[in-house]
Order: sequence, then C-alpha cells, then structure tokens
Amino acid sequence: MTAVATEREFAEPYLRGVLATAGLDVEYTRGEGDTLYYRRGDEEIAVLDFVGGYGSTLLGHSNPEIIEYARELLAAQTPIHAQFSRHPYANDVANQLNRIVRRELDSDEGYFAIFANSGAEAIEAGLKHAEFERFVRAAGLRAQIEADIEAAREASVPAAEIDALVAEVTAHNEALFAATPLFLSPVGAFHGKLAGSVQLTYNPNYRAVFSALAAQARFVPVDEPGALDAVVRAESRVAKSLVVEGGSVRVVERPFPVFAAVVLEPILGEGGIHEMPADFVADVQRVAAELGIPVIIDEIQTGMGRTGAFLASGHLGLRGDYYAIAKSLGGGVAKAAVLLVRESRYLSDFELMHSSTFAKDSFSTLIARRVLDILEADDGALYRAAERRGAELLAALRSVREEFPDVVADVRGRGLMAGLEFVNQAESDSAALREVDASGFFGYYVSGFLLREHSIRTFPTSSAVYTLRFEPSVYIETADIERLAAALRDVCREIRDAGGARLAAIA
Repeated sequence: MTAVATEREFAEPYLRGVLATAGLDVEYTRGEGDTLYYRRGDEEIAVLDFVGGYGSTLLGHSNPEIIEYARELLAAQTPIHAQFSRHPYANDVANQLNRIVRRELDSDEGYFAIFANSGAEAIEAGLKHAEFERFVRAAGLRAQIEADIEAAREASVPAAEIDALVAEVTAHNEALFAATPLFLSPVGAFHGKLAGSVQLTYNPNYRAVFSALAAQARFVPVDEPGALDAVVRAESRVAKSLVVEGGSVRVVERPFPVFAAVVLEPILGEGGIHEMPADFVADVQRVAAELGIPVIIDEIQTGMGRTGAFLASGHLGLRGDYYAIAKSLGGGVAKAAVLLVRESRYLSDFELMHSSTFAKDSFSTLIARRVLDILEADDGALYRAAERRGAELLAALRSVREEFPDVVADVRGRGLMAGLEFVNQAESDSAALREVDASGFFGYYVSGFLLREHSIRTFPTSSAVYTLRFEPSVYIETADIERLAAALRDVCREIRDAGGARLAAIA
C-alpha cells in the first residue's frame, strides 16, 4: 500500500520531533561513498556524510565491490536461514580474524568466535560468557566450602558448636552467592542499549530506568590514579568457611568472585572521543590479572582499521581476553558482529546456552569475509590510508581550534575517529546561545546548521553533546576535509560574532 501524507506517524514520532527541532529530519534516498542524497522537489541534494553510520561505513556507502558481491550472493540463493547446520563460511571468517588478531597481538593463541547481529549483541554475549566464567569460579568456591564444612563435622567438636558455626557460615554465604555480579567500566562508556549492555553505558539517561534488569557496573574515572583499585577495594567481598586446626574449628574468610569482567572501549565513542590514558590501561591489565577476570575490549566503533590498525587497542598496548567487533564488519550492507574469546578462557558449553536466529548466516558472514579481504589487500593499504587521512582530518580540526580558541575547547581522536568539542555556552552573553545550551541539544543544533547551510552531516556524541564526531570512510578526500573545516569556521564565526542566532533558525 502506498503511504499518504495524512497518515499518522507511528515510527518513533517523538524522535522524529526531536530531529525536526534541530532541522535534522531529512529522508535520505540513496548513498554513495561519503555522500548521502535527499530530494527537494525534483532536485537531488548531495550531503557530505561525516557520521558514517556511527562508524559502520569505513568502506563508504554502497561500496561497489560489496554491492556487486551482495548481488551475486542473493542471485545464487545463498541460504540465510539454515540454522543449526554446518557453517564453513563462518569458520572462514573466524580463521581470518584469528590471523589478523594474532598478527596484531604478536601471539599464537587462538580466539573462538561467537557471531551476532550487532555490536550490542556481541557485548551481551561477552557479558554472558564472563558471567559464566564467574559462575564456574563461584561454583568451585561453593564446593570447597561444602567440603570444608563436611570435614568440620567429622572433627571431635560438639555437634551444637559445629551447627552454630555452620549456620553462621551458611547465612553469610547464601546472601553472597545470590548477589548480582559487578562489571567494571570507565566513566563515559557506551556499550549499547540492550538490557545487559545498557548497564555498562555510563549515561544515566539511558541506564537508570533499567538498572533493576541486569548485572550492574561500577564506573571508574580514567584520569584519577588509583581509582580502579579503590573501586575494587570498596566492592570486594569474602565468603566464609570452616577449618579444623589443633582439634578445634574456626571460621575463615575466602575471596569471593564479585567481579565478572572489565569492559572498555579503546576510545570512548559516545563519551566524547577520549582515548584511554596509558596509566588507566596499565591499571586495567594489572587489576584484571589480580582478580582473574577477563578484559572485554569493545572495538565495535574503533576497530576494523578506522584508527590505522585493525584493533585500536593495539595503539595503547591494551590486550583483551574478549574482543567485540561489528559495525564496518558488514561493509555498510550487512548486519554482522562477532565476539572473540581467548582460547584459554573459552567455555565450550556456552555454545549451547547462547544462540541467534540471524547470526552466522551465509550472507552476512560472506560479506564480512569480503570486507576483511579488502582491508588486508596490498599489505593493509587501507590501514595506512586511514592513518594518513585521519592525520589530515585532525590537523584540519586543530587549525579551526587555533583560529577560534574561545569557541572550540578541544580536538581529540585517532585516525578516522575524531571529535571537536565546543566551549560550553551556558554563561554566554547571547540569549540565543544560552537558550540553545539550555535545550540540552547544543551539538544537534550545530549539526542542523551544518546540514542546512553547508550540506554536511555530522552529529554530537550522545553522552557529550558539545563534541561533534567525525567518522568518514577511508576514501574521504582532502577536498572534503577542507570543506568540513570551512563549514566549521562558519559555525565558529556564528557563535563568536553573531551570538548563534542562526543555530536555531530552522528553515
């Protein structure tokens, strides 16, 4: 049935209204490279896209090689729904990922692959596997305590005394074993909005309402030395057991596995494009080893070569037990994601506990393999291109900051993942700027201005709305970067010299 203009909006109408307020409610009709198109009457308008599908279009919109390959797969009737059967194409992707990760980590250890449809689902799988690990550790501790109690009952100690001690130990431990596990994550983190992943997303606007649904996180400031250790000390718990010594029985304490994992992004994406500091990375590696818990690295937005290496964590010397990879893995066409779990930590029974209807299908995994082949071609030429173009992008953004230091607070990022932070306008002399600031959507109004005045598309990071993100494809051209810089200079002049009157003037 053909839609008519009078039909009521049922597809997230509130969000549509928010977009309209900032002038961002545009219907894009096609995409190619770093360009999206919309129609204004009979005219097709080209928009330079720096959002890049939130990092999903490293190879551009409608990459010709990927599109042609997708056509071939569909024409060949590749089986998308052949669940619970052999999937050699998925194994092929897993092997190629292993070759790449082993090279980047300079390690021979393998990583088993759990496929998913999205980054948030890959994170969910990681949380579940980490909790499975913690459950096994807790079960081992429970068995040890039960053996200790049995040994105590066999000691030459009055039964009433033993019963009292057992009651004390049991009451303490039952509450402990029933408690919700904790995850550790940086302040500013974003790992998705599903029931589990949202608990590791720092922004309380996304998390607070759903905090009773799943395991909780403790968020750690990345720029405060000792903060991670302080959180661990504050949340650590001990179980109680019994030991027989010298003919008597006494209560002893045993460390209890409170924490399931540390989960972090090498570069905070939605938190404002902040790279993890070296000291914090070192603390994460040390504390995780001391606790015996896995480090889960979220490479969903940072990985796949966007920063000049397949794993952005490699720039930081950060090594993961699990890696979540998604977004550009689908080549801008397929919905593809994967969780890699280090062989020495992998629990094979997890494969019977976790599954997905669409994950590991032939279409998405074959597309993913072609994407990996493109990235690895010519000895990783695209990684070098991302590093080179990223340096151009960051240099252009820094030149804007140098020209407008009273408007631009900072420029951050690595490779083709860059952020430009504006100065807070809450105390501006301009009533228009104060009004835009008070809306809580400052970055979205700036984005609307760039779209309306310069046909450039970008958005702020969701938890740091003064920071605009720039995540173009690896094929972005120097002229495109220069065009962005010119547009940002116009924004800065509007804020500095004109009081921001045009920011909220929706055409």
